Amino acid sequence: MAKVFNVSGACRPSKHYMVDLKPRLKKTRVMIEAGEYFTINKARQYGKTTLLRALADDLQDGYIVISLDFQKMSSMDFAGESAFVNGLAREVNGAIKNTSGVPEETRESLQKLAGVKDGTVRLADLFECFSEWCSVSEKPVVLMIDEVDTAADNQVFLDFLAQLRAYYLYSDVTPTFQSVILASLYDIRNVKRKIRSEKEHKTNSPWNIAADFLVDMSFSKSDIAGMLNEYDNDYHIHMDINEISSLLYDYTSGYPYLVSRLCKFLDERIAGNGRFKDRKDAWTKAGFLDAVKLLINEMNPLYQSLKGKLEDYPELRTVLYELLFTGKPIPYSAMNDYIEMAAMFGFVKNENGTAVVSNRIFETVLYNWFMSEEYVDSKIYEAGLQEKNQFVTGGHLNIRRVLEKFVESFHYLYGDQNETFLEDVGRRYFMLFLKPIINGVGNSYVEAETRNRERMDLVIDYHGERFIIEMKVWRGNAYNERGENQLVNYLNYFGLNKGYMVSFDFNKKKEIGVKDVVIGDKLLIEAVV
Repeated sequence: MAKVFNVSGACRPSKHYMVDLKPRLKKTRVMIEAGEYFTINKARQYGKTTLLRALADDLQDGYIVISLDFQKMSSMDFAGESAFVNGLAREVNGAIKNTSGVPEETRESLQKLAGVKDGTVRLADLFECFSEWCSVSEKPVVLMIDEVDTAADNQVFLDFLAQLRAYYLYSDVTPTFQSVILASLYDIRNVKRKIRSEKEHKTNSPWNIAADFLVDMSFSKSDIAGMLNEYDNDYHIHMDINEISSLLYDYTSGYPYLVSRLCKFLDERIAGNGRFKDRKDAWTKAGFLDAVKLLINEMNPLYQSLKGKLEDYPELRTVLYELLFTGKPIPYSAMNDYIEMAAMFGFVKNENGTAVVSNRIFETVLYNWFMSEEYVDSKIYEAGLQEKNQFVTGGHLNIRRVLEKFVESFHYLYGDQNETFLEDVGRRYFMLFLKPIINGVGNSYVEAETRNRERMDLVIDYHGERFIIEMKVWRGNAYNERGENQLVNYLNYFGLNKGYMVSFDFNKKKEIGVKDVVIGDKLLIEAVV
């Protein structure tokens, strides 16, 4: 059976194209050998379960591994201490059913704890069983629990963490697990935030023993290239692996689900469909951009999770909105609850001390979502929608005409508004005007490093053509010349000879319109609004 790109559940080397996990396993094993207790808390669909399964296999030579998944436990198992002991003993016994080297006395004790239904067993009884097992085991025992979020709303789970902590602290006198690994979306050290709202309960001291897990689980460009090389060897496509792996990384920043989803689209939905007759045609830049459009426009479980979190936490939504549209620099501070939460969910990352959206795909999805909420009442969106047919000729997007019509529409609709209004909404309104024009054919994104209150570079991909538009606030001729030079440098980076500028000028005596500016071998088409 041929391998596939997997986006549902854990990846298996025999069935799925995967990145090489050996470097990650090696680093994680060092922590286990050092006797560390730690959490693997990463965003949804970031490869936590895949790593745990691979780790369990990797440790078989020197350890007894108890690999659990709290999703297998029901709500009744968390109804109280005794019920939790019953359920956990049952799951542990099932996990080690085919594991050699487990003392028969341990199996019998676990069976007994799972079978006592009169409410008399306690966590202390379970941990005494674990300790006796660890004291006689020929191999160190490692406990791994996936999806611990399932238990995060239960006080009995906190009591369980407290017991783990106590045994860890006294491991020099009381035998216990060599290592404990908990995997979840939420950092277990913050789990009390989900249980109690009082400020004094925002941190979870029972798990303050956890070591930092610094293993990078995102895919590097070389990781992606290795996975594509295996695929290419299977199908003999002879794709440009360097180009495709670079594109995948540039758009996703190595977010595992997004990388695999794009690859799955290229393999299963782009190849043999429309203008891409086979895999060789699909695994090109043009095919990749079509896959990006599919990914941006679908509603998948990851986006549903993202949307749900922003609806649950309006303040977090406000932070992302300001970050994307206003250019307001937001310092990255782990002490800020909403920045910490956004990072924990995978929405933002720390880049040189500033919070930025994690990847280009998320940026585009968020832009589209935020702007879609304004479509119904947006006059500038309606203007772009009504005029959209005049901007495409022979499949080519006429950006100059887009700028001319935007200047005309914006001045007509908002020319009498005050300066503060214009500065706050100008660039966002250009994106609203552009959206119906390129919708369904092209996509656009903002270069994160240029996003600030004074300038923002918008990149448009349309039918394989790329257009660079610098949107900026007018700050005088000297500043404008610097902006022109910056745009020229950006065009050199992309290998383009033509660029575009939209300047929002609040001077009442401004001269609006579109003109050509030639700098060296570059043609800049500048619009003043």
